[in-house]
Amino acid sequence: MDNIRHVPSLQGLQALVEVSDCASFTVAAQKLCLTQSAVSRKIQQLESHFGVPMFTRTSRSLRLTAEGEQVLASARSILAQLKVLEDRLSPHKRPFRIRLHVSLAVRWLLPKLSDFYRNHPDISLAIETVATEVVEPASDSDAYILYLPKPDNDPARLTLFHESLVPVCAPGLGPLASVEQLAHFALLHRSADKQDWMTWLAANGARSLDDYRHIPFNLDELALDAAARGLGVAMTDLTLAAESIERGVLVVPFGQPLVTGGVYALCLQPSAASHPGCALIMQWFGLQARHANVTS
Repeated sequence: MDNIRHVPSLQGLQALVEVSDCASFTVAAQKLCLTQSAVSRKIQQLESHFGVPMFTRTSRSLRLTAEGEQVLASARSILAQLKVLEDRLSPHKRPFRIRLHVSLAVRWLLPKLSDFYRNHPDISLAIETVATEVVEPASDSDAYILYLPKPDNDPARLTLFHESLVPVCAPGLGPLASVEQLAHFALLHRSADKQDWMTWLAANGARSLDDYRHIPFNLDELALDAAARGLGVAMTDLTLAAESIERGVLVVPFGQPLVTGGVYALCLQPSAASHPGCALIMQWFGLQARHANVTS
C-alpha cells in the first residue's frame, strides 16, 4: 500500500488553469460553473498536495508562484493530452470545428451548408465566427479560414477562392453607370482602413479617396446590408456578394471585377487529422473551391 502514489485532482488542475488564465477566482468560477469558494478549495487541495502555494495574493493582484508556474505547465500538458486521447478514442462525439470571419460565414459558408449536410449527414460542423480583421487559430479548432494577400505553397492550406473586388449597390440606385457618377453617392466601407475602395479607385483611374463621402463599417456584412438599403455603394469581394446579386438584392452597377491577388484559404490544424470526417470535409471544400474557379 505504501507504494501507491496519490495524484492531484484533475478538477484541481482545471481550476488552476482557469484561475491563471482569468487572473480571477470569481471569473474562473463562472467559467467552471462553480462557486468561488469551491474553486478556492480546489486550489487549496493542490497546494496541500504539493506542499507549496500556487499563487501570491494581494489586494490588487493575483500571481503564480514559481512552483505554481511549474504545476501550471504540467496541468496544461496533462489536460491537452487527455483531450487528444478523448478525440482519438471517441471522435464521433465531437463536431469538426471551423473558425472564420463572421462575414465569410454568413455570405459564403452558410448558403452552402445545406449541400454539405445533404451529402454528409453523419458529420457535424461547428462554426465559430470572429469579427477581427485577422482570424487567429484557436487551440480547440480543427481548421480556420483566413485571408492571405497572396497564395502560398503550404500543403496544409486549401485556396477556396481568389479575391475580386466589385462595387455593389441597391437596384435602381442611380443614375450610376460610370466611375464619375460615384461622386454623388456615399462609399460604404467594410473596414476602417478603407483599403478596398482605395485599391479599386486607383485601378480605375478615379478621384482621390478624399473627394468622396464615406460611411465606414467594421464588417462586410454591415456594409452590404447598408448597400442593399440604398445608403450608398459598397466595395466587396464578388464571391461574398454572389448570393445577394443572384437574388437581385444587390447589383454591380458598372466595371469589371478587380483581381487583387489575395485569396481566402482553409487551413488545417494538427488536431484535424484525428477527426474521422476530415478527408470528406476537405474533399467537399475542394469541390467548392473548384466550383468557385469555374464560375469566376
